[in-house]
Amino acid sequence: MTQTAVAPPRQRSPRTPRRRDMVGLRRARWGWAFTAPFAVFLVAFLLVPLVYAFVLSLQNTTLAGGTSWVGLANYVKAFTDPLFLDGVWRVLLFAVIMIPAQMLVALIAALLIDALTTRFAKISRLLIFVPYAVPVVIGALMWGFLYSPSFGPAQELFGLVGLQAPNFFSDSNVFGSLVNIVTWQWAGYYMIIIYAALQGVDPSIYEAARVDGANAWQIALRIKIPMVASSLLLVLVFALIGTLQFFNEPQMLRGMASGSITSNYTPNIYAYTVAFSYHQFNYASAIAFALGLVIFIGSYVFMFATRKRSGLMK
Repeated sequence: MTQTAVAPPRQRSPRTPRRRDMVGLRRARWGWAFTAPFAVFLVAFLLVPLVYAFVLSLQNTTLAGGTSWVGLANYVKAFTDPLFLDGVWRVLLFAVIMIPAQMLVALIAALLIDALTTRFAKISRLLIFVPYAVPVVIGALMWGFLYSPSFGPAQELFGLVGLQAPNFFSDSNVFGSLVNIVTWQWAGYYMIIIYAALQGVDPSIYEAARVDGANAWQIALRIKIPMVASSLLLVLVFALIGTLQFFNEPQMLRGMASGSITSNYTPNIYAYTVAFSYHQFNYASAIAFALGLVIFIGSYVFMFATRKRSGLMK
């Protein structure tokens, strides 16, 4: 009786794990090579300036005494400074009025474009998004021209119906003028976020609602808006952070506003004035970080309170 020879199991080459390690190491090197330029810019132009500004906020520099370490004294001064607190309350008022206006315009535009199925939808998306593509400085200057009572078109347009154009830069009107500018600038960006969320909804849900007798208005209110609730909360967070950092538009229009926009109109303008008009860079750094602390606490509290609905925090 002959026995069949059984071939011994083939042993894996000891070089195989080593090759895998070499491939993984090579991929890691390429990954670091691609991310290195961004990391260099991040460290050089964000982290280092932040650290330097924070160190400045803990010091005090005078001509007579030089530079001295004062710890948190500048922060205590900032949170007891009526000019800084006045600017904080003003941007909070802006947030209460401006954020709902932006979100309402963005939501209505997104719902209307989502309901359109013609080529006009693509053109509408582009037209609504274009203001966001315009640089903030150029947009503010453009609106400054439109608002100007001297050389703007407002006087002529109101004159066509026999009315006197209002002074958009007066103490009573500049608030609404700024709300209009920022809403025009950012509503298109927020519309894109909401519209992208609407595009992710399964169309069969709408079909089922139509079979049940729901009209377009009911579908929008009871299906579309609840389905994009997390995107609406994300837009709200973005708008809140941006509003508390309000700077570009009022700063560009200060020269046209005839004193309606003061040096402490917003906290960022106040910090800019303290730094470059009064050369108090230490206190200006403390104001900037104090505002950052307010933004961080406000954003975190809001996200924590809405974490179950938004899914932004785990």
